[in-house]
Amino acid sequence: MKRLLPLFLLLAVAPTPSRGADALPGILVPGEDWQLVGEGYAFTDAACADAQGNFYFADLPKGAIHRVDPAGKVSVFLENGPKVSGLKFGPDGRLYAATQGPKKQIVAIAPDTKAISVILDDTQPNDLVVTTKSRVYFTHTGKGQVISVDTNGQSRVAASGIVAPNGITLSPDQRTLAVSEYRGTNVWTFAVQDDGNLDAGKRAMTLRVPAGKPDSGGDGSATDNGGRIFVTSHLGIQVFDAAGKPLGMIEKPTSKGCVSIGFAGANREFLYACASDKVFRRKMAK
Repeated sequence: MKRLLPLFLLLAVAPTPSRGADALPGILVPGEDWQLVGEGYAFTDAACADAQGNFYFADLPKGAIHRVDPAGKVSVFLENGPKVSGLKFGPDGRLYAATQGPKKQIVAIAPDTKAISVILDDTQPNDLVVTTKSRVYFTHTGKGQVISVDTNGQSRVAASGIVAPNGITLSPDQRTLAVSEYRGTNVWTFAVQDDGNLDAGKRAMTLRVPAGKPDSGGDGSATDNGGRIFVTSHLGIQVFDAAGKPLGMIEKPTSKGCVSIGFAGANREFLYACASDKVFRRKMAK
């Protein structure tokens, strides 16, 4: 008689993360691997892109933001700024940031003058997204909440009861918000209402965990043009389709932690990864 493994062991056994395209057909490009974009940083985070396909990331401890053009050339966007853990462009062209120092705030950075405006003060943001209506949603990891901030800087709790929410991403039509648990095993999804409220919250995806660990380490997340959701974790970058079905896993570019990812390029054809002191990218199939 075939012996069945206990459920908790089945959940802990994860597939080997893949470098090649065989395990993720239609997503990874055959023969392509991670390519080093930049190195020598203190700690990279806050992956995002602008409408022209340039990629941005923060060197968090140094208070610097860097830009990578579609050709892969790195330049400094901002020096001696706040310590940033999350970045996204808003419809007004400003770069919105979740800051960890000198104060914990939501701010907006003007791309030309680099002037910084405070959107929300005295808060505890981790990562954020900005909608086409200029509404900000950010994860408050310590309280297990998603906070909504409107164009007037008024904030309210939009969702709660999430285990250490961390990564946050919007679907291409901006009707669905996905939030990953760092100390849990779930990716939650919420329906975004016209008034900014979040409804129909559910544990839509289950993140794989390493054997012997109680949590997935679900961290930064991003959504591609097809609505597929990519989530960094202890094991690698876990990929789900728009309905929440697991598609596979991409190996991290290095053995070090990979905490933030984002799509950039003229057609968002590159997946960028912030991995400790380095930044990488790899070509996607579509």
